[in-house]
Amino acid sequence: MSEIKYEIIKKIGVLSTSASGWAKELNLISWNDREPKYDLRDWSADHEKMGKGVTLSAEELSALRKLLENLDS
Repeated sequence: MSEIKYEIIKKIGVLSTSASGWAKELNLISWNDREPKYDLRDWSADHEKMGKGVTLSAEELSALRKLLENLDS
């Protein structure tokens, strides 16, 4: 299995942190030297390990923001 290459371009924020130290983060990440995308996933404290996540283009992130703004609280 080939190694996944990634570079965290910009750390945007942490949504939550578990008791084990893993944090659910929103970051701008370049995967395998491709154009950076917004990425939401769990990371270990040292960012060496990661959980499954979701990557979004800027347009998709904007659409998600609009959907969230219209949620009934």
